[in-house]
Amino acid sequence: MARPAVLADCPAMARIYNQGIEDRVATFETGARSREDVEKWFDGIHPIVVVEENGVIAFAATSLYRPRECYAGIAECSVYVERESRGRGAGGAALVALHEAARSAGFHKLVSRVFPENLASLKLLDALGWRRAGWYVRHGQLDGVWRDVVIVEKLL
Repeated sequence: MARPAVLADCPAMARIYNQGIEDRVATFETGARSREDVEKWFDGIHPIVVVEENGVIAFAATSLYRPRECYAGIAECSVYVERESRGRGAGGAALVALHEAARSAGFHKLVSRVFPENLASLKLLDALGWRRAGWYVRHGQLDGVWRDVVIVEKLL
């Protein structure tokens, strides 16, 4: 079941995000995040949702895309699922709920970047109507290696 995230979800969200960091297939981040780090994501503007099944097993979050006023209706988006729950629909449930929450919050587009090797995420995004808008070559470094990303967007 998907629902809006609350501060009490931050420890579970940090645990799930840290799994994504450890796996090296979903983010350029390399340092573990704490509950306090995740609490900073709650800005009252950018929706965050969680999926529960005997506790939080997935989350999807929006964040600031760019600070310029012309981009006010666009948000960055990410989704993370705990290892043991991957491939069972939790990521899709989180994203569908986030689409609606972001639309209700006044956003008209979500954007993200995905490692091309992250086939599960790309397949999910394709199934939910996200558009592959392009490719950034050598966009960021992870463990000293320049990595490409696929640019994706979803008009709400």
